[in-house]
Amino acid sequence: MPAVLIAPDKFKGSLTAGAVARAVADGILAAAPHTRVTRLALADGGEGSVAAACTGRFQPETVTVTGPTGRPVTAAVAVDGRTVLVEAAAICGLGVLPDGRTAPLTATSRGIGQALHYALAGGAETIVLALGGVATTDGGAGLLQSLGAVLARADGTPVGPGGRGLTDLHHVDLTEARAALAGVDLVLATDVDNPLLGAHGTAAVYGPQKGAAADDVRELDAALTGFVRRLEAAGVRDAADLARTAGAGAAGGLGYAGMLLGGRIRSGADYFLTLLDADRLLADADFVVTGEGSLDEQTLSGKLPVALARRARRQGVPVHAVAGRCALSPEQTAAHFRSVQALTDLTDQDCATDSALSARLLTRYGRALAERWIIGCGEEAAPAARLTLT
Repeated sequence: MPAVLIAPDKFKGSLTAGAVARAVADGILAAAPHTRVTRLALADGGEGSVAAACTGRFQPETVTVTGPTGRPVTAAVAVDGRTVLVEAAAICGLGVLPDGRTAPLTATSRGIGQALHYALAGGAETIVLALGGVATTDGGAGLLQSLGAVLARADGTPVGPGGRGLTDLHHVDLTEARAALAGVDLVLATDVDNPLLGAHGTAAVYGPQKGAAADDVRELDAALTGFVRRLEAAGVRDAADLARTAGAGAAGGLGYAGMLLGGRIRSGADYFLTLLDADRLLADADFVVTGEGSLDEQTLSGKLPVALARRARRQGVPVHAVAGRCALSPEQTAAHFRSVQALTDLTDQDCATDSALSARLLTRYGRALAERWIIGCGEEAAPAARLTLT
């Protein structure tokens, strides 16, 4: 009986990782019903991180905190004994913006700090902050303030919310915030390697995705630059070095704030693969199906599909990939995957935001995959068979 592990990330804007896995499994089992299929919904630190953790030994707990625009947001955190995982996207993410209206200059990360307070009150010794998918570009200022940091104007009043609030910053004191996390192992799970500032920084690269126009990007980057300088003036000697560190620009600068509090950057993909015991599941699989919304240059830097493929290669297990779109060359994909299928090659319709269409295409992909690689026992390293909508 052939054994298949289906282990995708989400298709952003369309399907959760769990829904992707179910759709592919439906297709495989329709064509090859005796196949032993194992589904593993993955995450890399963005949306779906709590759900992924809770497929393992973690349990969800609900918290109500401040959302990105100041309105209350109810979100789940994942708890396993003294370890708590907080998903930034669930608290200050683009997906929780009221009516979907972006607030690139004023969105705040204050709710993240409140969720950390919740974890600390429960006796957490390890806090995993899953970074990705946020609506904020405030350098983690809101997080720091909610943990007791002083970020004040010249008159002593607290600066306003968001990156724009940092333009008024005159005085900084991180003492109380750092004390709050003393002795806690703060893990910053992300696969983003951007620094905080500059052309490759968080405002320039991710600000437009959060609604920032060109002038907004310049204002945000200038405000974050001023933030770093004020930290240096306040005696935070590693402030500039941390701003240049890979991952500081993750989640609108939450990576930077986390590092100021003693946190350590860790690959989100590898964290979740280890957490969910992927190596054991790989050892029991004849082949693997993985994927994400877009296979592109960022994928090659170690995002989930490639991180999984590397682990599978060590065990001699071939990996097939499916994506909403693929911007990689055949040579690039062949280095990691036995076959690759993009949903955009299967339809003239836009499936990026059409969950029903994406699910149908994934099911048809699963059927074709089974017909070729299970029933047909295909061996050549070539792209997966193209499907035709009927």
